[in-house]
Amino acid sequence: MAGSQAQAPAGGEGTHLVLYDGVCGLCSRLSQFLLVHDDRAVFDFASLQSATGQAMVKRSGGNPHDLTSFYVFANYRTSDARVFTRGAAALFVACELGWPWKAMCAAGVLPKAFLDRVYGVVARTRYRVFGRYEQCLMPRPEFRNRFID
Repeated sequence: MAGSQAQAPAGGEGTHLVLYDGVCGLCSRLSQFLLVHDDRAVFDFASLQSATGQAMVKRSGGNPHDLTSFYVFANYRTSDARVFTRGAAALFVACELGWPWKAMCAAGVLPKAFLDRVYGVVARTRYRVFGRYEQCLMPRPEFRNRFID
């Protein structure tokens, strides 16, 4: 993604773009959590199922039909955008939030393979444990401007 000249999607005013599985109960709850705790409004959101989500994943070399990964595009409006996936994406988000969530940055000393393995366990069981929606949930009115697509 670094050096890409592709134009950033129109939408919110955030610095970073979070792509999440819009029909996943856990993912939707975590997005709502982020909206409430992102006091600086640095995150914009799009579902992996959206046109923006699929285009961003494809542009970064991922499979746009694989809904098991969590993506964060840091500084997505610039040519220096970086993509984080799975465990690294979760850590990036935690580090951008205020305290006490920022304390999770300490997990960054753990090996990436370990973090991704833990992420994989959650990803494989999320529908069974947290449910699945038939369609992406609509954000609350006060947060709609933070969503793209």
